[in-house]
Amino acid sequence: MTTSTADTRKLYQQVATAIAAAIEQGRYRPGHRVPSERDLAEEFGVSRPTVREAMIALEIRGLVETRQGSGVYVTNARPDAPAPELDIGAFELTEARRLFEGEACALAATTITDDELTELDAILLQMIDENAYGGFTGEAADRRFHVAIAQATRNSAMVMVVENLWDLRYRSPLCAAMLERARAVGVRPLIEDHRAILDALKARDAQQAREAMRLHLGHVIDDILTATEVEAMERARNDIAARRKEMARRTAI
Repeated sequence: MTTSTADTRKLYQQVATAIAAAIEQGRYRPGHRVPSERDLAEEFGVSRPTVREAMIALEIRGLVETRQGSGVYVTNARPDAPAPELDIGAFELTEARRLFEGEACALAATTITDDELTELDAILLQMIDENAYGGFTGEAADRRFHVAIAQATRNSAMVMVVENLWDLRYRSPLCAAMLERARAVGVRPLIEDHRAILDALKARDAQQAREAMRLHLGHVIDDILTATEVEAMERARNDIAARRKEMARRTAI
């Protein structure tokens, strides 16, 4: 089965709806394990991150649950109610930020003032303090850093877009759930990436600034991928351990 190109819903929504229908039809029964991420990606002809977003969306609906070290299982909940609009996932949002903020950073490199660079230095120190604090503190300094760069462009539309993209991180239930998982495994703002962005701005080098911002947000995407893979990796390790134990038992006979 593949997703329809005529379907205007986001890919993760198409996959989540198809799996919910399979649950309702009894293909995946309560208490049974859902196929692996790799198998579902092949079945629906989508990427594994898309499957990951779909499974998180189904968890939010209560249709599946993750059992530590075991897998994703169908719950006893019924998919009777219409699926809620969960908006965009963290991958899609960060990709948009990468494209837009890269250009904003390039423009800022040509217009930024010394006072604004001093402000970014101070915000970077606050970001370091927030990371050292350990717990999630709202990523306040991280947001201020990116918004301050947008403000340095002298373009109010750019400021509005950057602020809205940041706010979407928390307004979208799916994105918020994915970012919460990333924070739970220790993902924090990337200090060296932000320092590289600041160095490019200080050099007033538009191309270097664009590349530094795009590289940084590419790293953010990689971190979210890694964070949402943690459970799958843990399940795989446990499966291997169980197989080794069974093999040792059989060879001891």
